[in-house]
Amino acid sequence: MSETLSKAPGAPAPSGDANRWKALVFIALAQLMVVLDATIVNIALPSAQQDLGISDGNRQWVVTAYALAFGGLLLFGGRIADLWGRKRAFVVGLVGFAAASALGGAATTGAMMFGARALQGAFGALLAPAALSLLAVMFTDAKERAKAFGIYGAIAGGGGAVGLILGGFLTEYLDWRWTFFVNIPFAVIAAAGAYFVIREPKGGRNRSSLDIPGVVLSTLGLVALVYGFTRAESDGWSDSVTIGMFIASAVLLLTFVLVESRVRAPLLPLRVVTDRNRGGIYLSLGLAIIAMFGLFLFLTYYLQVVKGYSPVKTGFAFLPMIAGMIAGSTQIGARLMTRVPARLLMGPGFLVAALGMLLLTRLEIGSSYAALLLPAMLLLGLGMGTAFMPAMSLATTGVEPRDAGVASAMVNTSQQVGGAIGTALLNTIAASATTSYIKDHIASAATRPQQQLVQLEGMVHGYTNAIWFAVGILVVAAAIVVTFVNAGRPDSAAVASGNGAGEGAEDEVVVPVVAH
Repeated sequence: MSETLSKAPGAPAPSGDANRWKALVFIALAQLMVVLDATIVNIALPSAQQDLGISDGNRQWVVTAYALAFGGLLLFGGRIADLWGRKRAFVVGLVGFAAASALGGAATTGAMMFGARALQGAFGALLAPAALSLLAVMFTDAKERAKAFGIYGAIAGGGGAVGLILGGFLTEYLDWRWTFFVNIPFAVIAAAGAYFVIREPKGGRNRSSLDIPGVVLSTLGLVALVYGFTRAESDGWSDSVTIGMFIASAVLLLTFVLVESRVRAPLLPLRVVTDRNRGGIYLSLGLAIIAMFGLFLFLTYYLQVVKGYSPVKTGFAFLPMIAGMIAGSTQIGARLMTRVPARLLMGPGFLVAALGMLLLTRLEIGSSYAALLLPAMLLLGLGMGTAFMPAMSLATTGVEPRDAGVASAMVNTSQQVGGAIGTALLNTIAASATTSYIKDHIASAATRPQQQLVQLEGMVHGYTNAIWFAVGILVVAAAIVVTFVNAGRPDSAAVASGNGAGEGAEDEVVVPVVAH
């Protein structure tokens, strides 16, 4: 079936234009809060660990508790938004996220901190798909949609780097607790604004009952998958628990697919993911995030440990990447999205990002920031911004309104799982290469300074080895886009379906523009 989400030619602009753009401000603010929270706590983790007496073995749970709840509950959160109403899910998610952040900032024990992070992840899983699906149903005109998703894509891509800057400032000049408390004003402003400004289009709400078996299977399957990769990073790929998690995840998710193909009102209608365009988007986005998350980790350690940058200086070092993402998303992606097919933006975008990664394979201890890191970050940001923007839009184009929440949740799920895989996989590759390098060179280092130099060289050698893999992953993402994504321009008559462009036109579902 070929489904479209478009405005009838010559139709008047919907009323409430100003409201829609005001709503975008609050949706973007909420998205920024969720994305930066994934990295802001990383900067504060050493200080929080010392204050709360968290052991080295348990400190990973500050990050893992958030990732497990967020990744595991995303599909459930997306379907709740479809059932409840996206505006209601959005506001409840914001209020809950603010309360969980207050609990985290006030934490007095490790267990209290872990619980607060899990609650943040759970409310984030309700908030994130509701935000993206609100954009999908509110911005239906192709040109307006391009602008709205340009802003959203820039924030989704650059928010992690903003988190590093903000986290550095708050930790260095205030206290680690402010990395949690800072979410409260974000959430309160976004929730109040959303409550008074957002006018969700009438109709399109999914009135079917909730698929409980689907909820249980998908949540357990995704939690097992994310935890498997997190465990692999800390305990190795051959660890029995790691292997057990991967096997359990495969069994649970395969059972989930089987159940979804048979129940009357599935949690994840398979039509959402079997469309070749959306399937290609989800897969390529997940791969791109694998490369990006690994890189954030390596560059943060390289700048702080090898180059001796402070947390604040490290955060500012990422600014060119943010600038590139904003330029790629709002100036290239948004301007060209209505003129060329999405694959002609996404494919080259991933390749430009791969070129930036390729520059970073030349990283050495004495590498110049201006000569190497600056151009590499600009290319990475520009490429990712250009690719992310049409990807975010196309992933929710053509879905029936009743499936907008769950289609949006799949975008977030691909990113969350990609982040978990990227951190674990690339970190393992880097650690292995570092260990091998130090083992081969440490014997020739006679003095302590020479030994320290070998260790730093080994660290950088490990990073460059892993970055080569990241280059390959981005090239594969570009190949997937070119192979699977065959949709035409957003303002064309139909979005190409899984059967190929133009087929199944008799089944086309046109979603009318709804006045606010």
